[in-house]
Amino acid sequence: MSSSDNRPIAFLDLAAQQKRIEPVLRQRLEAVLAHCRFVMGPEVGELEERLAAWCGARECVGVSSGTDALQIVMMAEGIGRGDAVFLPAFTYTATAEVPLVLGATPVFVDVDPKTFQIDPSHLRSRIQAVKAAGKLRPKAIVGVDLFGQPAPWPELRAIAAEEGLFLMADCAQSFGAELAGKPLGCEATATTLSFFPSKPLGGYGDGGAILTDDPERAALYRSLRTHGEGTSRYEVLRTGMNGRLDTLQAAVLLAKLESFKDELARRDAVAAQYDAGLAGCVQVPVRVADSRSAWAIYAILLKDAAERDALQTRLKDKSVPSAIYYPLPLHKQPAYRDHHDGAALPVSEDLAQRILALPIHPELTNEDVARVIAAVRG
Repeated sequence: MSSSDNRPIAFLDLAAQQKRIEPVLRQRLEAVLAHCRFVMGPEVGELEERLAAWCGARECVGVSSGTDALQIVMMAEGIGRGDAVFLPAFTYTATAEVPLVLGATPVFVDVDPKTFQIDPSHLRSRIQAVKAAGKLRPKAIVGVDLFGQPAPWPELRAIAAEEGLFLMADCAQSFGAELAGKPLGCEATATTLSFFPSKPLGGYGDGGAILTDDPERAALYRSLRTHGEGTSRYEVLRTGMNGRLDTLQAAVLLAKLESFKDELARRDAVAAQYDAGLAGCVQVPVRVADSRSAWAIYAILLKDAAERDALQTRLKDKSVPSAIYYPLPLHKQPAYRDHHDGAALPVSEDLAQRILALPIHPELTNEDVARVIAAVRG
């Protein structure tokens, strides 16, 4: 084995990506440094137009983070004390913390054991249980497009319509994914995006956006992101927040958009190479039907926690990184335990014991991927 075979493989290689896109990146950043409009500069509007066009959405509102995008959407709907917001238990904390910040209660729903997306049948039962208990008002459903794949949107839309609930999409991990041949972004009344650096389209800091086909909601989102202002800076119509997207982050994202299609294709190729090389060794990701993943995360499943721990140790010894998304489902987290109604969520709990993410990003070479496969196979 040569010395190069022992070099560490990056779980995420932003430095290599930056080197590859350096000319367009510098041009974009230098333009901002020249005009000095660091807050709500022209790049923000340009990015909003590009993102809306990509997804086929009528409106896009750039904001300061994916979490703030969630909060602005929920604030616009008046979600607060006494309201129940239904969301998957197997996802990142931001989706659940925002309802609590606004005084509402997150109601955790189990997920599909194969795709890891929210389980529509369990969602129906959770809504009925909340209605029967009579303590909370069912208000909203948050569908999370987890790990780069779409949530079960046709079923979620049907449930929301039947129950009269507001439907929103947390697409933080899945910008660039497709469902039924169309880019994600218009599946719900409002879709939130995150541009955290590790996302398929990531900035060099925090950033986010909201997509919608409703111009009135978009206008409200714009007001809420800027302290609730009206037609002028000092006309305050409502309680808002400071949730604006920095111009420098918009410039970085515009630079990255130039090669984003190629990067998505490379992620897809890496996933296919993993699939072929790991078949019969571990459980590889199951694809959501009629979709294309953005491959934010490539997660395999092991037999149990002991097997996963042993594999992680072996990978580390071979300079191959891995990560666990997520080691605890949300209803088991200290911040949420007291807000959970005690419903059993066995799939989420099982996945947390067996899941392991392997490196997947555009800078991986075929040789890198082959090394990861060899290390997993032992």
